[in-house]
Amino acid sequence: MSRSLTPLNHANQAGKPRAAVRPTAPLLTAPALDYAYDGSFEGLLTVLFSIYDRKAAPNSIQPEGAVQGGLFTQPLLVETHEASAARVWEGLLHHMQEEARTRLFHAFLSEQADRELLIFRYVDLAMRSSQDIAENYTNDNVRRVAHLSQQMGREKHRMEAFVRFEKTSDELFHATIEPDFDVLPLIAPHFTKRYADQRWLIYDQRRHYGLYYDLHRTDIVQFEPDTAAPRRSGGVSATVLDEREPLFKVLWQTYFDHVNIPERKNIKLHRRHIPLRYWKYLSEKQPRETRFEPIRNKRPQP
Repeated sequence: MSRSLTPLNHANQAGKPRAAVRPTAPLLTAPALDYAYDGSFEGLLTVLFSIYDRKAAPNSIQPEGAVQGGLFTQPLLVETHEASAARVWEGLLHHMQEEARTRLFHAFLSEQADRELLIFRYVDLAMRSSQDIAENYTNDNVRRVAHLSQQMGREKHRMEAFVRFEKTSDELFHATIEPDFDVLPLIAPHFTKRYADQRWLIYDQRRHYGLYYDLHRTDIVQFEPDTAAPRRSGGVSATVLDEREPLFKVLWQTYFDHVNIPERKNIKLHRRHIPLRYWKYLSEKQPRETRFEPIRNKRPQP
């Protein structure tokens, strides 16, 4: 499956004026079809173009690798067409605001089982409505898309806060994550801006791809699952780490221990803000290699 950091590999055109007249969506009068695509967001946009071009509503929209054909029918495989996808993506601004269009991209990245049909229903409703539907939460599809977008926003915020880099012997800063949703395209701008002076790689262990920044640009890099190579839990192989990395880890753990206030410990609140599933990637949550000793710098009482 091809991936891109932003839909159609173009930056979102925020602030683009909407058309004064809302075009009318064609009626879907042809027999419904099952559609298949390559699994990319551009591929799904091409499917939406094909639906209205053929005037055939979808019975199902499935990624090519997960197609489940019927006994007598096979899904129509729609090849990704960049120009058609761009036409759909830009055309959506005639029916919805930029923020609502972004929610559709978030819904796609959520990897929900029925995300394709959900996006189609949202788009079709927007195209047939005389007014903006973004706040029409009485509609189940609008409500679900908004909820998924909120979940993606929370996961994006957590990844930006909880990513911990390790330095390798070739001066590459590496981090491994395993988010609930496919958030790498959303966190790319944050890390590109914040760590613009060093090479880094953020690897999504669940989806086997990552973000690589080479001091000039950030690209998607794909990895094949490798179960043969020995790896430490939540990180790269210890054989490729910089020799000072263990010291950096100890220093960070020492800092964390000393700024902690035991008397104000609230485990329940702590787990609410930092869920357990993230702990294996946080240096401060790993077993201590040196025993913690509090700093004894208080003056004795007279």
